[in-house]
Amino acid sequence: MLVTPMSGPLARYGRAGAAALALWAEDFAAPDRVALEVVDAHPDAGAAARRAEALRPDLLFGPYGSRPAADVCAATRRLVWNHGGAVVPPRSNVVSVLAPADTYFAGTVEMIRREFPGVGTVGVLHGPTGFARAVAAGAVARAERDGLAASPAVLPAAPPPADALLVAARFDEELAVARAVDRAGRRVLGFVAAGVREVLAELGDGREGLVGPAQWLPEAAPEPDEGPAAASFVAAYRARTGFEPPYPAAQAFAAGLVALRCLRASGTAGESGDDALRTAALGLTCTTLFGPFRVDAAGRQLGHQVLTIQWQNGRRAVVWPPERANASPR
Repeated sequence: MLVTPMSGPLARYGRAGAAALALWAEDFAAPDRVALEVVDAHPDAGAAARRAEALRPDLLFGPYGSRPAADVCAATRRLVWNHGGAVVPPRSNVVSVLAPADTYFAGTVEMIRREFPGVGTVGVLHGPTGFARAVAAGAVARAERDGLAASPAVLPAAPPPADALLVAARFDEELAVARAVDRAGRRVLGFVAAGVREVLAELGDGREGLVGPAQWLPEAAPEPDEGPAAASFVAAYRARTGFEPPYPAAQAFAAGLVALRCLRASGTAGESGDDALRTAALGLTCTTLFGPFRVDAAGRQLGHQVLTIQWQNGRRAVVWPPERANASPR
C-alpha cells in the first residue's frame, strides 16, 4: 500500500514514486507476488494513512514530501517505509531510505573546505519551513565543524555577505533568490533547487556554475547487491512511463527492494509482523541502485550519501564526493 500525493502541488513527484513502485511490484518483485494499491495523500495525509491502515496492507509506503510523510507516520501505528520525507521526527514506526535533510549540504561544505581554500565564510539563507530549517542547520553545523565561519539568515532577509552562499527554501523562493542575488565575490553559490533538473530551468545559462544536492543521479549510481542496476531500472521506467525517472522514483523503487528483502528475512507480514520487519531493517546493510542502505536504531538513514552536483556546460555534473564524481568543481 502506497500513500502519496496523486493530486495537489506535490502530485508530479508523488505520481513518479507511484509509477516506480508499480514497476517494482509488477516486474522486479518475483518470485513474490505483489499487488500495489495507492491512496491519494492530498489534501489530508493523516486521513489517507488511516484509510490505508484500515485496508490492512502487508507493507505501507509513505508519501513524497516531508510534511505529508511526517503526518502519515504520526497518524498510523503501522511501520512506514519512508522514501519521500527528508524531515521526519524520530518514531518507532519509521524506516527511512533517503538521506535526511540536515545532510543535504554536508558534501558541499566539505567540497568548499577542500577545493576552495580561499573561502572563509559560508552564508546560509533559508526559508521558514521545517525542511529548509533542517537543511540550513546541517549546513551551519558542518561549516563550523570544518573551521569555516557560518552566517545564517532567514528569508525575506537579504543574503548574508560571504565567500560562499547556500540557499534552502521553497523552490519558488530559491528561484527568486537565484534571479536577484549578486554573484560578485561569491566563490560558491548553492541552491537545493539546483540539484533538481527542472526547477531552475528558466534561468537558462544562469544556472551555469550553481551547485546543489542530489539524492540520486543514474550516472553516479553504485553497483547494487540488491535489485537491478540503475541502467535496467531507467530503461524499464522509461518504457513504462515515457519519461526518465526523477529522484523520487529511484527512492520509491529502492524502498520496495529493501522492504521486500526485510519481509523475506522476517517471514511475517501485516501489522503483527511490523516489529519483525523493523528488526530486519535495523540489521540490514545493502546497496541498491539508489545507494547504500543502513539505518540507526531510530530508523534514520545513515548509509545513503547525498551527491553534490554543479551545472557545467548546461548539464548536472557530479563533483562530490570524489569517488562518485564525474567532473571537478569549478
